[in-house]
Amino acid sequence: MQFDENLIRNVVSQVLAEVGPMPTTDGRVALRPDSAPASAGQHGIFYDAESAVAAAREAFEQLRRGTMEDRKQIIEIIRRISIAQCEELGLMEMDETQVGRPEHKIEKLRTLGERSPGVEMLETKAFSGDHGLAIIERAPFGVIAAITPVTHSLPTITGNAVSMIAGGNAVVVNPHPSGKRVAAEGVRRFNEAIYREVGIDNLICVIAEPTLESADALFKHRDVALICVTGGPAVGRAALNSGKRAIVAGPGNPPVVIDETADLDNAARCIIQGASYDNNLLCIAEKEVFVVESVFDAMMEAMRRAGAVQLNAAQIDALTAKAITTAGDDHHHVAAKELIGKNASVLAAAAGVQVPDSTELVFGETDENHPFVSVEQMMPFVPFVRARDVDHAIALAKHYEHGFRHTAIIHSRNVRNMTKMGRELDTTLYIKNGPSMASLGLGGEGYLSFSIAGPTGEGVTNPNTFTRERRCSMIDELRVI
Repeated sequence: MQFDENLIRNVVSQVLAEVGPMPTTDGRVALRPDSAPASAGQHGIFYDAESAVAAAREAFEQLRRGTMEDRKQIIEIIRRISIAQCEELGLMEMDETQVGRPEHKIEKLRTLGERSPGVEMLETKAFSGDHGLAIIERAPFGVIAAITPVTHSLPTITGNAVSMIAGGNAVVVNPHPSGKRVAAEGVRRFNEAIYREVGIDNLICVIAEPTLESADALFKHRDVALICVTGGPAVGRAALNSGKRAIVAGPGNPPVVIDETADLDNAARCIIQGASYDNNLLCIAEKEVFVVESVFDAMMEAMRRAGAVQLNAAQIDALTAKAITTAGDDHHHVAAKELIGKNASVLAAAAGVQVPDSTELVFGETDENHPFVSVEQMMPFVPFVRARDVDHAIALAKHYEHGFRHTAIIHSRNVRNMTKMGRELDTTLYIKNGPSMASLGLGGEGYLSFSIAGPTGEGVTNPNTFTRERRCSMIDELRVI
């Protein structure tokens, strides 16, 4: 599916004309004529943390008095909107953020609507013995504060909302400022429909003008019981230092290892599929590849055969000069904001090469010390590095994964090599012989979520992640066997 800029802008203009004006700067919301009355609430859109948390707390209390069927109905509403309106909202996100690929923005919303886990994931355990009965159930935390990234603004909100509401919670979102508009519009649509059909407003709240100060206010608010962060290391550290329980999805720099037994054509197809998806914005996406020397040249040929465009050393140098910059007092390498999430054809042009707009990925050979290897660049360019053997490749992968323990990929038919790498890297996600997104159920088994909590250990989040364990015991009774 191909989209041009004029099509995106036309769709976004049509959407805004249909939904009416966005929230005003004084904190009021201009409702559509067929919307609920103003007394119903603000449909989740607020301009300060205090008001948002208060509204979310009231919504949580209403949800707590409801039934499990109410939760199911609310989740079905979110699913329905995410699927039916994925094109409008996906193109709106593309227009606002200007990163990624429009077809993938659309696909992410649709797939989250279809695949995000709901109340069926909640676990109940029972213990029965001579001294009675004990039931362990999953209880909500209450109001959750969430930080979401520009790379997947509304998709992250959507997936989190399904899981958090399935667990019985309400949520207040402080979105990335560059994705605040689509976040507010998506949240407004969710809340309007939930209020109209279930009678609860503000289960999902959003800070319409998010700042570091509003995030800090959420972290410190006495009525926020849990924090969920999907973003960079700085905001993750802030959440962990808040004194509250925090679920942190941190950074990644996923390496790929290819040994001499790999199906090279399959490896090439998988690397292109994973590394090009939404222009490499996914934290799980293939970022650097270590190939054993004996099959290195054949692997490069397989990449070209699969449709990726190879850059030579001079072209890589030209791209690096524009795509990698420095930051901080130590002048460490970081990705240049101007090229994050841009199409492969844009990167190729920066390297002085003209390629078709349909090109999904550019790649090339570098040494291990190249900044494209060490930096989580989030661009559809992948560096390939020669390794002496599989042990050397695994050692390089471990080093340049930086101990994030996020995601690692191997292409191999040797089970011993797979096992060795899995033990060495100890990542939250580990993929064998497939593209990175297969680890989230997109072409592989398992459920889907865009919040992957590696630093705090919860892994791919689901409704159980956002609940606390409660044990109810009946002593010396109800043992009827």
